[in-house]
Amino acid sequence: GSKRCSRLLMPTQLLAQVRTELLRLACSEPCGLRGALLDLCVEHGKACHDVGHIAVDPTVVPTFQLTLVLRLDSRLWPKIQGLFSSGPAFTPLKLSTGFRVIKKKLYSSEQLLIEEC
Repeated sequence: GSKRCSRLLMPTQLLAQVRTELLRLACSEPCGLRGALLDLCVEHGKACHDVGHIAVDPTVVPTFQLTLVLRLDSRLWPKIQGLFSSGPAFTPLKLSTGFRVIKKKLYSSEQLLIEEC
């Protein structure tokens, strides 16, 4: 089916929390945050839907991958059940302040690091 379009509404404190966590995870990397590949996902029930992918600095060879998993405000669940069904629509969705970040080093076989916030 076709995907519906949505606007994600972000709580003001969420941006600061995400920024702090991404910088903390990047501080031990050779190129810092510039060496990151960032995948953005939104958790919808038990599924995770890709929103986008960013090479923080395309001129730098990536050394690690961060997957940022944002959560929808669970109080809105009945209003969004048909979000990914077919048919065009524009639905604003509010994000929760909770999220998780999964860090994967691209130059090492170390285990994944999952931070829950």
